[in-house]
Amino acid sequence: MTNAETRQDRFERGMKVLNEVDGQAGRRVIDSLAEISPELGHQVVAWGFGEVYSRQNLSPRDRQLVTLGMLTALGGCEAQLDVHINASLNVGLTPVEIVEALLHSSVYCGFPKAVNATFVAKKVFGERGLLPVYRDER
Repeated sequence: MTNAETRQDRFERGMKVLNEVDGQAGRRVIDSLAEISPELGHQVVAWGFGEVYSRQNLSPRDRQLVTLGMLTALGGCEAQLDVHINASLNVGLTPVEIVEALLHSSVYCGFPKAVNATFVAKKVFGERGLLPVYRDER
């Protein structure tokens, strides 16, 4: 980022990254904020995606693994988990990798949070025709 970069430049870069990672689900989140807090929507795009997600030191896939773990640990973030489980699939994580990441989170954040996150994954996978995740290879 240069000092000459404008608020609009950051927003446009953020929208590009948001569309690549979250697709329509991310856009729906931003659009849903328009009537109540358009500035929050702007900041999610410009700062969250234009500044942080666009950094080069972690791949989009790795960023999504971190995000899944954090949202699971926080708890109460099921709507955001829905968006980010879809995003995880969009950037190349497999359903098995997502389920394993959520299982791994149970060690650090507890079973209730991991179970809730896993049920969100089940919903997303069902919507995308990806169930059952494990077949006979358990």
